[in-house]
Amino acid sequence: MAASIVLASLAWLAGAWALGHPWLAVAGFLFVLLGYTLVLGTEFVLLAFLHRDDPTPRAGPWQLIRAWFCECIVAARVFGWRQPFRSRALPDVPGRPGVRGIVFVHGYLCNRGLWNPWLKRCMAVQQPCIAVSLEPVFSELDAYVQTVDRAVTQLERETGSAPLLVCHSMGGLVARAWLSSVAGADARVHHVVTIGTPHQGTWLARLSRTANARHMRPSGDWLRQLAHREPASRAAKFTCFYGHADNIVIPPAAAILPGAASRHLSHTAHMAMAFHPDVISEVSRWLDADGALS
Repeated sequence: MAASIVLASLAWLAGAWALGHPWLAVAGFLFVLLGYTLVLGTEFVLLAFLHRDDPTPRAGPWQLIRAWFCECIVAARVFGWRQPFRSRALPDVPGRPGVRGIVFVHGYLCNRGLWNPWLKRCMAVQQPCIAVSLEPVFSELDAYVQTVDRAVTQLERETGSAPLLVCHSMGGLVARAWLSSVAGADARVHHVVTIGTPHQGTWLARLSRTANARHMRPSGDWLRQLAHREPASRAAKFTCFYGHADNIVIPPAAAILPGAASRHLSHTAHMAMAFHPDVISEVSRWLDADGALS
């Protein structure tokens, strides 16, 4: 997708310039290349409009503008470079006996390239980890359960300990689906940290017809059935990061799993939340001392 956008913008630039319209060429080039910033801006407008009586503190205009600007940069890096061109650039870190591992689970329209900054940090301290890619991209969420199970099984075998799950966005729902689908899964995970996960759905999912997006619709059948299968005690295994400037989980409090610990991230948008220092600190807190990220 990123390559297609670049090629389309260059084609417009060359074509309009050849026809003798240099200003139109440059304007069209910038619009095609940077059009995603307008999409992100629309999401922030919807966030402000649909906040309504959500218990999350309302973000002010400047907080939203700051979050939008930072998200434009982060999204360009993630969707324009890491995911299309660098998703296999960094390997998983093999497990070591006695050092608890991490399973990284990405969200909607993403792959393991999202986690490259985390993988660099893990490689630097030899922190065992596996970053999965959930494929096919638009499958039902239950189809990803075995991918998570294989990663957990591998780290269990290599480290001798139940791993920590770190999940961004839709990945947190996949983790919940795994816990509810695999016998004994609760004992096989140390803790689950979710970052901007639509535990109670998101308004934006109404705009997509893909199978996994339909599962993220508020009050949808899939979410209701998942909650029905979960024991009340399971929420204690979760820490949920949410934020009033999350442009994807709308309203923001939908990122909180009832009964779980919750942490608020101020003026931080959806993709940027995955790399927030508070998230890194929380993950380190749940790792054993020998495996803590620093």
